[in-house]
Amino acid sequence: MPSKRTIPNILQQKFQELPTPSLFKSIAINGLILFVFYDFFFHCDNRPLDLSLPFIKSSGCDNSSNSPPTDLSHIGFIVISSLKTWKHRRAYTESWWRPNVTRGYVFLDKEPTQQFLPWPSTFPQYQINYDITKLRAYPKIVSQVQVRMVHSILDMYRVGDKSLRWFIMCDDDTLFFVDNLVEVLQKYDHTKYIYVGGNSESIKSNARYSFDMGFGGAGYALSYPLAEALSKNLDDCIERYHYLYVSDHMAQSCLADIGVSLNLEKGIHQIDLHSDISGLLSSHPQSPLLSLHHFDAIDPLFPSKDRYESIQHLMKAAKFDQSRMLQQTICYQRETNWSFSVSWGYSTHIYESIIPRSILRKPLETFRPWDRISRPPHFMFNTRRLTNNSCETPHVFFFNSVEYTPDNQVLTTYVRSSPRNLPHCSATGSHSADPISRIQVFSPSGKRKKYEVIECCDVEYEVETNVAGVKMRSCMKDEVIA
Repeated sequence: MPSKRTIPNILQQKFQELPTPSLFKSIAINGLILFVFYDFFFHCDNRPLDLSLPFIKSSGCDNSSNSPPTDLSHIGFIVISSLKTWKHRRAYTESWWRPNVTRGYVFLDKEPTQQFLPWPSTFPQYQINYDITKLRAYPKIVSQVQVRMVHSILDMYRVGDKSLRWFIMCDDDTLFFVDNLVEVLQKYDHTKYIYVGGNSESIKSNARYSFDMGFGGAGYALSYPLAEALSKNLDDCIERYHYLYVSDHMAQSCLADIGVSLNLEKGIHQIDLHSDISGLLSSHPQSPLLSLHHFDAIDPLFPSKDRYESIQHLMKAAKFDQSRMLQQTICYQRETNWSFSVSWGYSTHIYESIIPRSILRKPLETFRPWDRISRPPHFMFNTRRLTNNSCETPHVFFFNSVEYTPDNQVLTTYVRSSPRNLPHCSATGSHSADPISRIQVFSPSGKRKKYEVIECCDVEYEVETNVAGVKMRSCMKDEVIA
């Protein structure tokens, strides 16, 4: 019976039988076949096959994987303004801009007059937009202002800062939460064509323009390679879409021609609403707060404060912890039959009944539609109608102060804005929350909240006192919030 021979022994015998030149030729061919096999099955994207020798040139699966994570220095802001609007809107930009940290420019229609000079160091530096009257399409343009706005992408690209990874287009009445913006952009590959933005809150606004459009007032992001590709063809695209009278729609149309679609982020808020938006901000979607827009069209965010004071007040909480801004946390006090809804850094609600989380997640309709003539439905989300039912109407407390506790927690305090002026809920076991004048919310410090994970909380309250405490914590495994 013949003895067994292993595969290596067989191969060794075969190679020994080959003439020396044939041996080297066979090794080379087999090595090439193995390399092609490896590259075909293990290559991470659809880039062209690189046949350079792997020990001479490294070929990573993802161009972004070998570079450091995106940080604020990689983001360039394109703040669209004019001498007319900058005069009364500059406080909005100043509230979130970080001198010598954030990067970008305010793009103006004209050189600043003496009343704007010297230009403060707390503002972004300014650039003057290109004279669009020199464009081939100029005689046909429907809106010069809107074309100037979209052309600012090219103006920014021409500045020539290739160290940037992202361009952020926005208006001068937009408030950004830049730490959250960095975290969200980190999940995208900045080396590819990426377009990130948000829809309008108004159904009719999206239908009129496009549900696949990032509304530029709230801000949209373009990866640098996409901004470069758009810039190279922008003048031609403006001529192609000269009849469009909204810059965001023109930009979206140009991007569609390149083959790029929108990546939606729920934390980008156009605020196509009117009046009191506290109901929306008190039930924010489970997504990082990235931007707020249209402050001139809405009521001040806090009672007894004007628009500018309200923004400065909101940013006090943001300086402590942007990751929790407006994040909704819900818990219950069973002894009194109360439901608590905390919108961190903005408001806290107490309901005199146990209301499911599925209901409390819906914003109270304290606001009015952007288009007052159109018929319902108005909004891109479900709402709760205001009512005089004592069991369904909350006691409302607004953010008042923030500080660190001795044991290194963050303490935010919320105070009652006004009496509810309703009888207490008559449901069995319910107690009146009228005596409560202040709510203290304790949250962890030093660690950013993960936006994809909700938090739970516990209520501490002694009967017949005027202060309630809420302690934020991680939810237990399989914990039901109901």
